[in-house]
Amino acid sequence: MSKNTSTKSRSTKSTKKPAAKAATKPTQSKKVADQYDNGDYNYLRYWDHRAYEHASEEMAIKRLLKGKHFKTAADIGGGYGRLCVFLEDYADKVTLAEPSKQQLKIAKDFLKGHPEIDQVLTQADDLQLKTGSQDLITVIRVMHHLPDPSAEFKEIRRVLSDDGILILEIANNAHGRNRIKYALKGKGVPTQPVDIRSAENRNDDEPAFVNHHPKTVIKQLAHAGLKVDRVLSVSNLRSPGLKKILPKGIMLAAESIMQPTLARTYFGPSVFLLVRKAK
Repeated sequence: MSKNTSTKSRSTKSTKKPAAKAATKPTQSKKVADQYDNGDYNYLRYWDHRAYEHASEEMAIKRLLKGKHFKTAADIGGGYGRLCVFLEDYADKVTLAEPSKQQLKIAKDFLKGHPEIDQVLTQADDLQLKTGSQDLITVIRVMHHLPDPSAEFKEIRRVLSDDGILILEIANNAHGRNRIKYALKGKGVPTQPVDIRSAENRNDDEPAFVNHHPKTVIKQLAHAGLKVDRVLSVSNLRSPGLKKILPKGIMLAAESIMQPTLARTYFGPSVFLLVRKAK
């Protein structure tokens, strides 16, 4: 993005040619993406009892990237680097691109055995990465903080190489349980982002937390010059009750079948998209 520095010129009788405009200077991101810098919140601990969800996400990425290997990869909004070590199986060079100083501080310890993974403090709408430099980009569990991801999609397209791949995870508002809930109320699933914050947190001082309709996101990607090649339905059995009674192995065996089978219905609470640049 660049700031418009042009101004209306005053009328003059001079016949001199107008001076050339000075080069515009890119503006920094205007969005605040430091919600995980709160000293009372540790995202690493969030995953303590979410082994099924973590394994489901790795399963989806593995399925989408089967047989592929890349020179460079960047995990945008990757927190403390949860998926970065896993991504090293698919890329020669991995970069953790994260807007939270606290998360990068945790990453220094979490990734201490992997000094080859770069850690960059940056935001998704103003990435400090070179144009066309990334062959693989992952954006996982980020969309719920982006009510309007248009600027981020445009910036990701800039950074993505011409034949590169984006794996985008959507916090899905059109999942199976929600469709039943809306249907019982005689309503359709909203196509616009739905704010899922508690009533007391619905104010400008609190970070956005939304769920999206996958069809709307696919249209937004297309508007940014990106096209979806493949869809997976992910974390299909995400339920505290089920996790108490079913072994993780059984849940993951079912998950393996459900991811491609339920993809067209957007059944799961997470939807993974394999995205490329539109030609």
